[in-house]
Amino acid sequence: MPVSLGAVFILLGLFQVKHMFADYFLQTPKMLCGRGEYWHLGRAQHAGVHVLGSILVFMIVGAPPLFVAIIVALEWIVHFHIDFGKASYSEKRKLNPTQAIFWRAAGFDQCLHQLTYIAMAWLWVVYAH
Repeated sequence: MPVSLGAVFILLGLFQVKHMFADYFLQTPKMLCGRGEYWHLGRAQHAGVHVLGSILVFMIVGAPPLFVAIIVALEWIVHFHIDFGKASYSEKRKLNPTQAIFWRAAGFDQCLHQLTYIAMAWLWVVYAH
């Protein structure tokens, strides 16, 4: 049975709520400082929070466990690297919130995360529903 457009919008909406909590409410000081280092434990933990949220989202929509395991492993890798890219770029240029380029970097980071959720939803439609 084909997936309904409503189900896709619900999935994307759940990802939005998950992202808001993981990025803005559940980050600890350890996750936020020193992010320009590549092997940053705080960034790894932050990406893990996103993964836990995505597992919950996929459980809500009844995605198969193997699908979820593969997708969230990929999400962890992608999220870790998107955040590293923004942190590295921002630190090298000594960006701060008073500069427009700081907000462009933040916006680009958020855009990449949103495109990740679109890709995850597409994979759910094609392979898990």
